[in-house]
Amino acid sequence: MPSRRLSPLLSSRWLWVVAGVLTLAACSSTPNKAPVEDRKAPLAAARAPAMPASAAPVVATAAGNGDAKPLPGAENQGKAGYYTVKPGDTMIRIGLENGQNWRDVVRWNGIENPNLIEVGQVLRVVPPGVDATAVAAKGVAAAKVDARPLDGKPAAAPAAAASAAVAAGSAAGSAAVPTVPAAAARESDDEPAWAWPAAGAVAAGFEEGRQKGLLISGKAGDPVLAAADGRVVYAGSGLRGYGNLVIVKHNSTYLTAYAHNQTLLVKEDQAVRRGQKIAEMGASDAERVQLHFEIRRQGKPIDPARLLPAR
Repeated sequence: MPSRRLSPLLSSRWLWVVAGVLTLAACSSTPNKAPVEDRKAPLAAARAPAMPASAAPVVATAAGNGDAKPLPGAENQGKAGYYTVKPGDTMIRIGLENGQNWRDVVRWNGIENPNLIEVGQVLRVVPPGVDATAVAAKGVAAAKVDARPLDGKPAAAPAAAASAAVAAGSAAGSAAVPTVPAAAARESDDEPAWAWPAAGAVAAGFEEGRQKGLLISGKAGDPVLAAADGRVVYAGSGLRGYGNLVIVKHNSTYLTAYAHNQTLLVKEDQAVRRGQKIAEMGASDAERVQLHFEIRRQGKPIDPARLLPAR
């Protein structure tokens, strides 16, 4: 069969086709480049320093004047009968510091959640309708009491009888200590008939600004007694530094605190009599077994040795 030869024209066309295919293959193997973008502005923004916390926007008031929203009760700050919340405060501590039942303070201020109070918030700490200035004057007048040393002249008969009952109960090791009959505390009473809250020796005395009460030594389980008639306004361990604590309000002027107990034997709002066993001595939130005992007049700690009967 005779061989066929391509014409010069067809040969040149074939070469061009092959060259075109190779060119396309070469182009397809080259990676595509993304469009060029000017990223200078975004990078400059990313490198800008963050806004300091002190420059954060202030929450505007309802009036939109740019001022911080005032805290509840701010209009009463500095007035007699009101208290400004400090860092670390709790309603229990506020009640103790102002000589009030903390639940009453919650009610007087319409607080829905007693665990949510703010530093700087101003709270009413006297009953509505009560003249706070008169209350303060009453506290000053009540402060004029005779000093009663831990040993010295015999005390009045009722107080001495109460103290003797405490000592006798401790010596016998009895869980139930005899109580001295007394009328229930009334809001009009200024000076309760006091008795010692425990029979142990005084390990540390009251010191203004440092030691808010007496430290009375003893053994774990020793009876802790109500120092006067009254009503329990707190029984629990929610106040740091006091351990298992009982607070008794005796009248509109006085309340007492019994701290570091091993066991609490009373509940809130329970009426108690002078000499009644309300707790057992312990070492809760303390380095050793002891009773920390405070007497507070209008919320201010005073020296219990000035009021307790001589032993």
